[in-house]
Amino acid sequence: MTSVILLKTDALTKTYAGADGELPVLGGIDLEIREGEIVALLGKSGSGKSTLLRCLAGLVPASSGSVTYRGEELRGANPGTSMVFQSFALLPWLTVQQNVELGLEAQGITPAERAQAAAEAIDLIGLDGFESAYPKELSGGMRQRVGFARALVVRPDVLMMDEPFSALDVLTAENLRGELMELWESGSFPAKSVVLVTHNIEEAVLMSDRVVVLGSHPYGTIRDMFDIRLPRPRQRHSTAFEAIVDAIYQVMTGRPAKPEAAAQPGKRTLANTPLPTAGVDGMAGLAEIVAQRGAGEADLADLAEDLGLEVDDVLALVDGLELLGFVELRNLELVLTDQGAAFASADVRQSKLLFADALTRAPLVQFIVNTLNRSDNGAQRAGFFCDVLAHHYTQSHLERQLETATDWGRYAELFAYHADSRQYRLEKAAHTHP
Repeated sequence: MTSVILLKTDALTKTYAGADGELPVLGGIDLEIREGEIVALLGKSGSGKSTLLRCLAGLVPASSGSVTYRGEELRGANPGTSMVFQSFALLPWLTVQQNVELGLEAQGITPAERAQAAAEAIDLIGLDGFESAYPKELSGGMRQRVGFARALVVRPDVLMMDEPFSALDVLTAENLRGELMELWESGSFPAKSVVLVTHNIEEAVLMSDRVVVLGSHPYGTIRDMFDIRLPRPRQRHSTAFEAIVDAIYQVMTGRPAKPEAAAQPGKRTLANTPLPTAGVDGMAGLAEIVAQRGAGEADLADLAEDLGLEVDDVLALVDGLELLGFVELRNLELVLTDQGAAFASADVRQSKLLFADALTRAPLVQFIVNTLNRSDNGAQRAGFFCDVLAHHYTQSHLERQLETATDWGRYAELFAYHADSRQYRLEKAAHTHP
């Protein structure tokens, strides 16, 4: 028997207004969410997964294409969904009971009925005894339980979760994930389906029946889908589990399907070469660790496990090192280039010089340096760079791009940034670099 299609997107696109036109975020998304499944939307930062979730929830309108709920095109908020946020989003002046009742109150449910329904949701999610507590009295894990109870009390068709465990410590997140999966398997889960946004590959494989991998070259598209047919509870270290995780790693760390779509040296621009959110210390540390592993190469998954991290935690660092020409990623093998080996073994001063040379591959950093060199006083306001980036990025991405460029340029001593005046300035030390 074919399961009911609860949500569907057809050729969904989403763009936001930029300084000189529309900035694409999602491009041509075709997706179905069926009754009885957990679907994970997985991708790196900037792949559009949270935007897609909000389009499915009817919180963000499509620019073109359509989103339908039970066959009806959405024209506003989706009545069949509820949301759990990363930031808990509780009202601090309300008790646990009152926070959980909010959705029911908005639906016009009588006080007696919503009190009863909230009590049942509170019991279901393990919050008994905390009904009269305020959010400030609760730990992060308990606050997120309130968020789940508030979302589930309205018994939605589809529960939407936007990185709901990322603000929690590892043990708390693991415990809450496990309890939710037990509840799902018990048949008592108040929602018919779940859509989970995550950047954590293992989390996606642990929880979902289907993993949708989004890519962002140059905007969010579905790169691949994986059906997860492993029995629950799933064992992280089983051969089958690791094989699926490795296959997803391969897709997430791979190049675009069309090689010509990748930014090539000499063709890099502000638009096609965004800077990954990677700090200099993190990249230097990762390069040193790879250099210590014999031939200057390491299996990415094994390396992350040895460090006690998820592979997702090091992907941005890998992207940064790859952009700068310090590493090459061959399948899942991270290999230091000659420049990368020199960077990994250099003292602080030499490291800065090598990093400055490598920044010729980072268009935004070079644009800042060139602008300062052309300025009469070697200075420029940050607002100028914000205005230029607004032609290519949304506001949140713009801010992250400029933060990363500032961090990299400061380390290489190419320029200084003065927060009080919001001004970049070319310093004398910068003139010693190529």
